[in-house]
Amino acid sequence: MPDDAQDHPLPLTGIRVADFSRVLAGPLATMLLADLGADVIKVERPGSGDDTRAWGPPFVGEDAAYFLALNRNKRSVALDLQTPEGATAARRLALASDVVVENFRPGLMARFGLDHASLAAERPDLVYCSLVAFGEEGESASRPGYDIIVQALSGLMSFTGHPGGEPTKVGGALLDVVCGLYAANGILAALVDRRTTGRGRRIVVSLYEASLAAMVNQAANYLLGGIVPGPLGNQHPNIVPYQLFQAADRPFILAAGNDRMFERTCEVLGMPELAREERFATNEARVRNRDALIPMLAEAFRRRPAAEWLAALERVGVPCAPVLRMDEVFDTPEGARMVQEVPDPVRGPLRLVADPIRLDGALPPVRLPPPRLGEHTEEVLRELERG
Repeated sequence: MPDDAQDHPLPLTGIRVADFSRVLAGPLATMLLADLGADVIKVERPGSGDDTRAWGPPFVGEDAAYFLALNRNKRSVALDLQTPEGATAARRLALASDVVVENFRPGLMARFGLDHASLAAERPDLVYCSLVAFGEEGESASRPGYDIIVQALSGLMSFTGHPGGEPTKVGGALLDVVCGLYAANGILAALVDRRTTGRGRRIVVSLYEASLAAMVNQAANYLLGGIVPGPLGNQHPNIVPYQLFQAADRPFILAAGNDRMFERTCEVLGMPELAREERFATNEARVRNRDALIPMLAEAFRRRPAAEWLAALERVGVPCAPVLRMDEVFDTPEGARMVQEVPDPVRGPLRLVADPIRLDGALPPVRLPPPRLGEHTEEVLRELERG
C-alpha cells in the first residue's frame, strides 16, 4: 500500500463543493477536488441515488464497483429537489459552498432556483461549473450525452478498429474522463482567480467539445492536411512502427518514435539494412510505405517469444511493452503502487485505484470511503442550520 501520510493541510482544505452531478465526468471532477482536500457534498435522489450505484455487477454491499471508483472522500445527502423542502435545503447548501458542480440538462437547475444566475445574485464569489453534453444553445443542447454517443459523434469510433471492420468503441469511458479533467482544471483556475479578484466564475464544459479537443493529432490531420483518418487497427497514423506485433507466444507493443529507435529495432531483428533503405530511412518515408514495411517486421517478430524481444529492445532503449490483462496489471510493482486500501466500516476494506497526483511524494489520503446513499444528510443539514 502506498504511503499517503500528510504532514500539512491539503491544498483545497476549507473549500466546500456542492456536487449535483451524476455518473462519471462530474463525479470524477469532484472526486479530484475531494482528494485535494475539498469538502465535497454529493446531492443524490432519495431511494436510488447516483445511477452508477446500480451499474453492476460487481457490487460491494448495495453499491456497484463503478460508483465506488468515483466517489471517495465525499459526503452524501439525499434531497428530493422536486419538493419545496428538498429544493430549499439544496439552495441553502449551494449558497454555503464555494463551488457548485452540476450536469443536468440546460435549464433544469433553474426550476429549483439552483442555476448560476439565481445563486450568483446572492453569492457573486461562487464558482459554478456546468458539465453539459453538447453546449447550452442550439438544437443539440437538450440531448442527453453518454460517452459512447460522443465517441460516435466526435469521430473517434470512425478511426478506431481494424480496416474493413465496423466502427469500434474504445474499451473505457475515456471521453467522460477527459471531460471531467477539463472541468476540474477549470474549477481550480477559477478558485485561483477568485483569490485575487474576489469574484466567482461560470464554467461550462461540454462533453462533445472536450472530446473534439481530445482528438488532437487526428483532428489536426484533417483540419491542416485534409486527411480523413480511417481505422488503422493498432497502428499510429503519424508514426511507424508504433503498434502491436504478434510474437511467437503473445502480442506486444513496439513504439519506435524516431529514426534512431527504428535503426535499433532493425538491429535487434538482425535486419539493419532495412533502416538504410530510402523508403524506410525516415519516419515520413515509413508512414508512406507502411504497407511494405509492417509485413516484414511482423514476420520477423513471429519467430521468437515476446519476452525475448522485449528484453532485447529494452537493452537498446526502444520503448516496448507486453499487453497486460487487468489482473496482470496489478501484479506489477507499478500497478501495485496505485492500489489504495480504503477502510470502510460497513462494506469492509475496499481496494481502489489511488489518485495519481503525488503531493510532496505522497498520495492524497483517503479521509472518507465512498458514502452510502444519504449517509450524511442529517449531519450536513445540522451544519447548514448552524451556519
